[in-house]
Amino acid sequence: MVENVVYPAYFDAGRSRSEGRRVPTDLAIEDPTVDEIAKAVQQVGYDAVIEREKTYSREYEPRGAVVVRGTDDTAKNDLVQAIAAYLGILRE
Repeated sequence: MVENVVYPAYFDAGRSRSEGRRVPTDLAIEDPTVDEIAKAVQQVGYDAVIEREKTYSREYEPRGAVVVRGTDDTAKNDLVQAIAAYLGILRE
């Protein structure tokens, strides 16, 4: 079973690409939380496990991470883009 780890920095509109953002600015949101990301992962159709003590390698403060399970047939970039689309909908 393939697991992908997704960090809040991937979707943070306050970060540049070199600081870890992986989505275009029009899909990014301000200060995403692991709870929002986990909800979006479930909307996409995968299982999500929140790990609150994790820290992204380009950050100093732990904001947590979401482990996405069951993504055998999906590229990580496609997964991140789909999660970003749902995050925007959840924030509306």
